[in-house]
Amino acid sequence: MLGLKLFHMMNDDVTEVAPRLAEAEADVQNLIEAHMVTMLGVRFLASEYSTGPVHGGRIDSLGIDENGAPVIVEYKRGTDAGVINQGLFYLSWLMDHRAEFGQLVRDRLGATAAAQVLWSAPRLICVAGDFTRYDVHAVREHRRSIDLVRYCYLGTEHLGLETVASVTAQASVPRAAHRRTPTMARARIADVAMTELAAAVDEVLLGLGEGITRVQRKQYWAYQRLRNFACVCPPQETKLLVYLKADPKQVDLVPEFTRDVTGLGHHGTGDLELQLRTERDLERAKDLLRLSYAVA
Repeated sequence: MLGLKLFHMMNDDVTEVAPRLAEAEADVQNLIEAHMVTMLGVRFLASEYSTGPVHGGRIDSLGIDENGAPVIVEYKRGTDAGVINQGLFYLSWLMDHRAEFGQLVRDRLGATAAAQVLWSAPRLICVAGDFTRYDVHAVREHRRSIDLVRYCYLGTEHLGLETVASVTAQASVPRAAHRRTPTMARARIADVAMTELAAAVDEVLLGLGEGITRVQRKQYWAYQRLRNFACVCPPQETKLLVYLKADPKQVDLVPEFTRDVTGLGHHGTGDLELQLRTERDLERAKDLLRLSYAVA
């Protein structure tokens, strides 16, 4: 975003909108906490959460993301070399106080959300005016899920957020096994074909850009660029279901290929359902995958 220039056009006049930092760290925190789902894909739970007299700290923001993972958000007005270590300090406290966090989720979001907390993938999101190359290197060395997000104000009506680095502690999805011989049972051939299709989808999604992370839940794989942009369900016998954040109203829906599932219950997040049966379907779907990645 530092290389991006924004211009305001009015009639024949063009003026540059200069980026600026917040007057105070609390300004950024208050704005993001008020719109955390829209900006970060995280449901807000608590602000300035005390870690108790022994630990002696206050977590800027606590939340839970679209996949049920606990999230700590730390803010800095400008560049601060200590923001990552501070966040990791709080993340360690959180992992030692799961019951307390679970009670907070239960109080704010209900028992169902509390029962589905994904403790295998806790996240730290650091929001700051800028980061150094040493910060980017540091997050890649840690075995934690960490997002570095640069912010800036553009004029009086716009806030820019840019993911500078994003790493995940999750392991990669296994690649498909080699094809069996043509003499195998038909059901087994279908199973392998769908598994290979899932591997191809995984490769395409991870190849859409930098900073894509992948989180595994029992019911789906979520692909994130800070927020989910695609969720892939386990292969069925004859098709693979993928849910995207693209707006179904902006897509020409095709029966048995794309479907508007707004308001319908399903695993994962996103209102546009893709039904993939072959790699040809995957080729047809690539523009929709790119669209969902762009809007996430």
